[in-house]
Amino acid sequence: MHLQAALITALSTIVITIAMYLVGRARGKYQVQVPATTGHPDFERAFRAHQNTLEQAIMFLPLLWLATIYCNEQYAAYLGYAWLIGRLWYIFGYIAEAGKRSTGFMIGALAQLGLLGMSLWGIISKMM
Repeated sequence: MHLQAALITALSTIVITIAMYLVGRARGKYQVQVPATTGHPDFERAFRAHQNTLEQAIMFLPLLWLATIYCNEQYAAYLGYAWLIGRLWYIFGYIAEAGKRSTGFMIGALAQLGLLGMSLWGIISKMM
């Protein structure tokens, strides 16, 4: 039934929503009017954290489902939860200070790389 992948997918939308809220809050706090995407450095960090999370989610979600369906649902879930934790760490770290985003980014990137490897392994194994 792939319930864990479904839960992780739903949780990823919450992570994206949190990042979106933080951009809106920074936009108001620093008086950055729509449609501007530049202004105060604190706003720009919140904006980039949100945009980067969207960019990563576009790759993460298909890989999560491919690894779940074609390889191992439980290991895919572990990597999915790691990605969520890494993304939250990244978002809050980046907003605090640009240099504090690296650990969260690495956690997410390694989880995503693991999902890519699982996806390819599973798909190629089933093709043979």
